[in-house]
This record gives sequence, C-alpha cells and structure tokens, in this order.
Amino acid sequence: MSEYLLLLLTTSLVNNVVLAQFLGLCPFMGVSNKVGSAMGMGIATTFVLTLSCSAAWILDHYLLLPLGLGFLRLLSFLLVIAVLVQLTDMMVAYQSPELHKILGIFLPLITTNCAILGVALLTIREQLGFVEAMLYGFGSAAGFTLVIVIFAGLRERMALCRIPSAMEGAPISFITAGILAMAFSGFAGLA
Repeated sequence: MSEYLLLLLTTSLVNNVVLAQFLGLCPFMGVSNKVGSAMGMGIATTFVLTLSCSAAWILDHYLLLPLGLGFLRLLSFLLVIAVLVQLTDMMVAYQSPELHKILGIFLPLITTNCAILGVALLTIREQLGFVEAMLYGFGSAAGFTLVIVIFAGLRERMALCRIPSAMEGAPISFITAGILAMAFSGFAGLA
C-alpha cells in the first residue's frame, strides 16, 4: 500500500510530467489563462491519461509482446490515445458545451500532447505491473492538473498586476513557470 502512495507522490510532485520531464508544455501554456479552463483541461487529461496508460499496458502485454509486434508499439499507442481523446471530446461536448467551447482546439489536441504518449511509453519502459501503470498514469495526470491549475491562478493574479511592457505575455509566463518548477523541485527530498 505504501509503495502505491509513494508512486502517486513521486509521479505527481517529484517527477512532475510538466515541470520535471517537460512534457505537455503546449496545453500548459495555452489553456492556463483561466482557472476554470485549466481545471477542465486537467480533468480531461486525467481521464485520457489514466485510461491510455491502462489500455496501453493491456495492449502491450496481451497483444503486441506475445505476437512479437513490439515495433508497432508507438503506432498502436497513438491509435488508442486518439480513440480515447475522441470519446472525451464527445463526452465534454455533451456534458458541458460551455467548457467544450472554452477548451476549443486544445481538447482534440490532447491527442498530440506528448505527455499522454510519453507517460504511456514510460510505464512500459519502467516495466510496471497493471496497477502500477494505472497509478503512474493517474499520478502523472494529477500532477499535470495540479500544476496547470496553480499556473492558471498565478496568471490570473498577474493579469491584475502592473508588469513592464517588455515582460508582458510570454516572458513573464515563462519566468513564472520556471519559478514554479523550482518550487516543485523542493519535493525531490520526499522520495
């Protein structure tokens, strides 16, 4: 039980997919203007990432490896992720049309989010069991959600501040992301 908790803590805080592994930076910078849209993107990513890690593990261990088709791993994982993103897109459009409108193009772009594919491939590389792979995906997604929501809150606060004109927009966002990454590096002593 403690090993599962440690896995969740290390994937969400210590080896954060955005701040430590630099995966998923596109939605991190693109959808983090408002906390509401960041939370919606985080929830959608959590759903897709958890299911894609689970499905990728099953696909790899019960189909690709037994048939000697390991060379199709990347292609088959992309197909699984694309299907899961389409299902998520349809579900969000049905459940919350307002959130679907806010997320716009970034929701279908979860398919090209390198964090999704990267974490699915990392679960295979780390040779995790099924439960560990699912927890690895969930922990990574929880870390992604935590970071994107914190960053969106910081960006909302910065919108109310007077910032020098040379620093407005992307420069101050990258500096803030760097400071956030340094803050999260303090969690390295946990595991």
